Amino acid sequence: MAKVSIAVHGSLDGEKDRIWGEDEVQLVYRQKYQKGDKLIFTADQVPDFYIIRADGAMDEAYVYLTQERLEYPIPFEEGNPFNMDRISYHPGCFMGELHYITMRRARAEENRNYRNLTKNVMDWKGAKGCYPHVYANAETAGPVASLFAARNVIDGVLANGGHYPWPYQSWGIDRREDAELTVEFGRSVDMDELRLTTRADFPHDSWWVQAAVSFSDGTQKVLSMDKSIKPHRFRLERKGITWLKLGELKKAEDPSPFPALTQIEVFGRNSE
Repeated sequence: MAKVSIAVHGSLDGEKDRIWGEDEVQLVYRQKYQKGDKLIFTADQVPDFYIIRADGAMDEAYVYLTQERLEYPIPFEEGNPFNMDRISYHPGCFMGELHYITMRRARAEENRNYRNLTKNVMDWKGAKGCYPHVYANAETAGPVASLFAARNVIDGVLANGGHYPWPYQSWGIDRREDAELTVEFGRSVDMDELRLTTRADFPHDSWWVQAAVSFSDGTQKVLSMDKSIKPHRFRLERKGITWLKLGELKKAEDPSPFPALTQIEVFGRNSE
C-alpha cells in the first residue's frame, strides 16, 4: 500500500483542503481558485507510477514520480479577461467553485501496457520529479506565450488546423534555427514508433522538411517530412532509452516564418 494525499495550498493562507488515503484518493474542492493556489500531491512510495487528474476537465495523467511531493501550480492570472495562463487549456479547466481532483497508484497491468510514452497532460515548465517532462531551448514569447510552450506537445491534443486559441496550442520556436526540444521519460522505456504532428494552419504556417532525433543511447536518426496535416510516422525501435531530443530542424522554402510542432508521440512500453 502507498500512502497518498491531495491538498490545495494558497500563497498567503496556507493549506485550504486535504485528503489522505491508501493507494487512491479523490478530493472535491468547493472553492474558487485564487492567484497563487497550487495542488500538492504526495506519495510515500517513490519512484513509482501514479495516475493523477488535476482537474475534472482534464484527462488523467499516467506519470512516473521520483519525489514524494509534487507541486502543481494552478494556471491563473487575476484581472486578465483572456486568462493568458489558461489559454492553452480547455476553457473549463480550473474554473468555477467545484473541482474534482484524483490520485491513485497505477496497477501492475497498467504499467505493462503499450501506450504513448510521452503523454503527460499535467506537465509544466517547472515540473520536478514528474515524468514524462518536456523542455526546449526556445519558445515563442509574447502575451499568449503559453499557447506556444513546450509542454503543449505532450498534452495529447492533436488538433493542428489553427494556431489560436485552445485546442490549437503548439510549440513555437521563436524563429530560432537552433531550436531543440527534449523529452525526458524519467526511467527506461522501449519504443517502436515516433509520430510528429506539425501545425498545419496554412498559409499562416510553414513546415519542416527535415529534422533529427537523438536518443539517450547515443544514436541519432534523420527524419524527412513534408507539408501535411496528418501525423508524420516513423518506425524507430530503441530499447532502454531515458530521453530523446528533436533538433536540426530544416524549414521548407516557404514565405511563412512559422513552423511549429503540435504533438510528439512515442509509442512503446516501460522497459522490464
